[in-house]
Amino acid sequence: MFTIGDFARHGRVSARMLRHYDAVGLLRPERTDPFTGYRYYTAAQLARLNRLVALKDLGFTLQQVKQILDDDVSTEELRGMLALRRAELEEAMAAAAARLAQVEARLRSIESEGRMSGQDVVVKNIPAVRVAELSATAPGYSPEHIGPVIGPLYEELHRRLAAAGITPTGPGVARYEDAPEGGGAVRVRAGCQVAAGTRSGEGFEVLEVPAVERAATAVHRGSMDTVLATEQELARWAEAGGHRTVGYAREVYLECPPDREGWVTEIQQPLA
Repeated sequence: MFTIGDFARHGRVSARMLRHYDAVGLLRPERTDPFTGYRYYTAAQLARLNRLVALKDLGFTLQQVKQILDDDVSTEELRGMLALRRAELEEAMAAAAARLAQVEARLRSIESEGRMSGQDVVVKNIPAVRVAELSATAPGYSPEHIGPVIGPLYEELHRRLAAAGITPTGPGVARYEDAPEGGGAVRVRAGCQVAAGTRSGEGFEVLEVPAVERAATAVHRGSMDTVLATEQELARWAEAGGHRTVGYAREVYLECPPDREGWVTEIQQPLA
């Protein structure tokens, strides 16, 4: 089982929202400790969470979402609803397009439920690497919060490295951690691997990213807008194998052509 914090990370929602969904009867924890009140969830509950978030993003009220979920709406019906909403969003403001991509990501996770996974998961040691890094805070861990932060960070990092005459020696490494200000905020760290003698320059920090003794890794192919299915597959694999995940997954950008659908990214989920 997962703690509420771990389940929130795997579902790309906040722990606060999970508590609210529990309070209104939309998503109850699998178990609540009678003495501490701690909530515990299972990987199987990601299916209901995916449907819940997708329907909410389609514009349904929480009361309507509960009725639809309780009626066990099929994947085909959900996709029909998405198609109608897509037609509306295409005529809306450009900002709405980001939300549409996240709805599609949730639906891809829903469609993969019950199928035999073709994802190869490899447990390995992740060595320490030296990176030049910029960081900023995102209001949450959901893709619509992370995307607008990490993209500009990398653009600015590459600009500053080029101005300093520094050429990256390896792929980009993105890391995430809880922000000091709390409230579900996430510190986003965008890094590029650099040579051993590289020092911090104007506007960027050079540091050693520590090794990870054991990490479950999988390769995600395509835009990072659809990384949710890969991350949740890692969560299911970890639970099935009796592993405990620790913190946020790292992202190593192995190939980043102009067409984002051609991206190849290794997702590295630390294990206890």
